[in-house]
Amino acid sequence: MSTPSNTEPEFRDSQGVAPATMSATRPLYWSVRRELWENRSIYVTLIVVAALFLVGFLIATMTRLCPSSGLDAAQQRAGLERPHDVIAGVLALTAFIVGVFYCLEALHGERRDRSILFWKSLPVSDLTTVLSKASIPLVVLPLLVYAIAFSTQVTMLLLGSMVLTIKGLSVGTLWAELYFFQRALALLYGLIVIALWHAPIYAWLLLISGWARRTAFLWAVLPPLAIAGVERIAFGTSHIASLLKYRLIGWFAEAFVLPAKDSAAIGPLTSVAPGRFLSTPGLWIGLVLAAIFLVGAVRMRRYREPI
Repeated sequence: MSTPSNTEPEFRDSQGVAPATMSATRPLYWSVRRELWENRSIYVTLIVVAALFLVGFLIATMTRLCPSSGLDAAQQRAGLERPHDVIAGVLALTAFIVGVFYCLEALHGERRDRSILFWKSLPVSDLTTVLSKASIPLVVLPLLVYAIAFSTQVTMLLLGSMVLTIKGLSVGTLWAELYFFQRALALLYGLIVIALWHAPIYAWLLLISGWARRTAFLWAVLPPLAIAGVERIAFGTSHIASLLKYRLIGWFAEAFVLPAKDSAAIGPLTSVAPGRFLSTPGLWIGLVLAAIFLVGAVRMRRYREPI
């Protein structure tokens, strides 16, 4: 078995002259682009979900604004505003699911089809490869969600305004109460929060993807669930289950503070709490675990053989 290399080899031309030094980020950039070329479902899924949502929004809008719907003007405007939040949540959930299955397949797939032998022959280190794969759920997917959600919300705003104009209702109230740009900033903040909070989950899945010979999904999911089940049976407690739940959805309680009902605060940005989120121990513990799991994933890719 050949000894794997940690470093990227230096190539020379036919006259023995080494080329100009390559930027340190260039291999990472092209590795990320390769992941997008090979996994088009990363962005196609989000686009399809957004398109289906737009169709549903248009049908629902025409139904709500029908004279026979029995809704007053305030209820009709509320029906146009609510989907702007719903589409952001739907796309974020879709991105999480896509990111989970992508990470489970990222290192396991290239070992299964033996393409890892070809990729290891290129001047790209294992560290660069793993970081490029980790950047898909941590960087690329949040950016895609933001771009697609923002575009979808703009389209919904224009469609809603057009339908209101046709029905002879006021458009200004919709624009004033929607807080469109505040909502866009809150969405960007929320996506950053989710990516940081879920970093250990994605890193754990990459580690299992590089280690497991088969059924990576079961190896990633069953051990934590089994430990939680044993704790529940043996001690009657559910600390592990609560910890898993906290890692999945605890980001909202740490990063957002919902104003009281009698509060005069207005606008989506009034609920964001970045200082509270950055001071949360769970965030930094999770990031440390993510770094440890990524180091393990690099070692798995370096030493594990094709399946």
